[in-house]
Amino acid sequence: MSGKLSIIMFSGTADKFIPLGVLAQAAAAMDMEVNVFVTGFALMGFSKEKKDLPFPVEFQSMAPALMQGMKKNKVAPWYDMLKQAKKLGAHVYACSMMSGVMGMDKKSFNELVDDIVGAATFLQKAEGGQTLFI
Repeated sequence: MSGKLSIIMFSGTADKFIPLGVLAQAAAAMDMEVNVFVTGFALMGFSKEKKDLPFPVEFQSMAPALMQGMKKNKVAPWYDMLKQAKKLGAHVYACSMMSGVMGMDKKSFNELVDDIVGAATFLQKAEGGQTLFI
């Protein structure tokens, strides 16, 4: 299979990072071109400074059961899934505008981030494929 999947990751909550990892890894494994554009509070999940990602208030009581279920079912953490997607050719880009607003530069991000690009550059990369917002 071939095709293109672009994911715009703007949420900074833990519940959104799991589908990011799942979808990026699945698409890359299906030999699709995968481009992830990280913006907004999601940038914090890609910071070199390790921080626990929060769950939305309405789901906080369910978070321990979710984490236990993932461990029991041997579901890899989102970070490992995205790292595997990158090994298969996926690309992760941080939004230049929001990186600047948040005082982050290339050195601020972990190894998952390939580059810092603007919205227009990402839209060019996404052209002709499916785009998802998480």
